[in-house]
Amino acid sequence: MRLLGQVFFALVITFFCTSATYAQSTKLESVAITNVTLHLGNGKVIEKGAIGIKDGKIQEVGETVTTANYEQNIDGQGQHVYPGLIAPNSRLGLEEVEAVRSTRDFREVGKNNPSLRSIIAYNTDSHITPTVRSNGILMVQVVPEGGRISGQSSVAYTEAFNWEDAAVALDNCIHLHWPNRFHFTGWWAAPGPTKGNKKYEQNLEMIKVYFDAAKAYYNKEKVEEKNLKFEAMNGLFDKKKKLFIHVDDARSIMEAVELLEPYGMDLVIMGGAESWMITDFMKEKNLPVVLSNVHRLPRQIDEDIDQPYKTPALLQEAGILFAFSMEGSWNIRNLPFQAGQAVGYGLDAEAAIAAMTSNAAQILGISDRVGTLEKGKEATIIMSKGDVMDMRTSVITDAYIQGKKVDLDDKQKALYRKYAKKYGLETE
Repeated sequence: MRLLGQVFFALVITFFCTSATYAQSTKLESVAITNVTLHLGNGKVIEKGAIGIKDGKIQEVGETVTTANYEQNIDGQGQHVYPGLIAPNSRLGLEEVEAVRSTRDFREVGKNNPSLRSIIAYNTDSHITPTVRSNGILMVQVVPEGGRISGQSSVAYTEAFNWEDAAVALDNCIHLHWPNRFHFTGWWAAPGPTKGNKKYEQNLEMIKVYFDAAKAYYNKEKVEEKNLKFEAMNGLFDKKKKLFIHVDDARSIMEAVELLEPYGMDLVIMGGAESWMITDFMKEKNLPVVLSNVHRLPRQIDEDIDQPYKTPALLQEAGILFAFSMEGSWNIRNLPFQAGQAVGYGLDAEAAIAAMTSNAAQILGISDRVGTLEKGKEATIIMSKGDVMDMRTSVITDAYIQGKKVDLDDKQKALYRKYAKKYGLETE
């Protein structure tokens, strides 16, 4: 017993020493960055601006700042400063190697799992995360998959010691995967015939029955025996959580809203490939959209080949609140370039930035803390040599999360340096 006690004591000391070392390496910066182009995230730009961060917050933002109030002064040399980019609908931290089952932790068995919490599986030591962070994505929505109601998502920083430290917003969204009206056969290179889903109406009835039972549970004055799944659903009915409906086709979007609207929940459309067809309906219902994968082929054979690229501009023109997303994990590093593609098809450039910052923050319920460059908000920002949406000029030189400077190195950069040195190539 004495030996066990000594071992336990040693482990405790090691833990606290490790924690202390980590804390020392993440000090809050006091820095004024001048001579930069500020993209505020709300559609506005300050061409020759400055920003001051201190105590983890943005203290000043404008054409000038009082540099004497900060310990460091950095000449930005004309670089661009943005709010940290936000990637909704991500599996980052939930999978490491797509082809290896033991590294995938984003799916649970069963149809309805609203009590499942994706955040507790979020791996802050993933080798993928630094490659995403180095492209300017500082926050992600960690989303579970599988079944009809797949569980609760949280918003997390892309640098932290563990999932508790990473959490920006905990368990604030529940995800419902709407049944498909049709089954698509074949694959993208050789599409097969489209067949109707004979169980579609039956699936809708099952959704209604489940939500009726959950609402009845919520309305009970006293619960004799707790139902953990319905306990998780309670947040939908008091609007502490939002319901993200994963659905693409226009008719299904309308049917989903008509079925779920009577429950009085905050609804968000996730995917929304055909949302451009029903913008009047979307506007009337005040429905935000998280678009999935602009870099794709059109959904229907009779759509314009460039329809996915044009959809963001159409939503912007109609006054629909929308954000960009890319499903998966490693590929979300390309989120800003996807937004840049939409700019080439009519979307205003600053509206595209907003769709990755302030719009995403508003949809995810964190706009009081992040999403724009303004006094009092978290100093979660990035600095790039050029346009962050242009892969030719986007080089992220500095990033801060809650006022702490972030390491932008990653495995891919290390391998590049290794082989560049081997073969005598020049590196910056």
